[in-house]
Amino acid sequence: MLTIEALRQYGANVDEALERCLKNEGFYLRLVEKAIESDKTEELASQLEKNDPEEAFRTAHAMKGVYANLALTPILGPIAAMTEILRKKTCAGCEAYIGEALAQKKKLKELLG
Repeated sequence: MLTIEALRQYGANVDEALERCLKNEGFYLRLVEKAIESDKTEELASQLEKNDPEEAFRTAHAMKGVYANLALTPILGPIAAMTEILRKKTCAGCEAYIGEALAQKKKLKELLG
């Protein structure tokens, strides 16, 4: 079950995110749940496999915004790193980060129960 404490244990900066959500825990949890359910990490991985840096950049950049606003730090890190690489219109160097992003997505999904 997704809880504030579970997100803290995952490594999310819950206090920062709650400030953005006017300290409304229910609202924050709904946003996190929606973000997890609509996650595009597999789509990003496919774009990287196809060596499509422009589409991969759009996907990664959108994901970065969502995860930054929700302060989901463990998955934000590799997504942000890939965004900066992809900004240079290359996929080279993203290999190390996509594996971490996929692992973090799995951990987030497990929090949903």
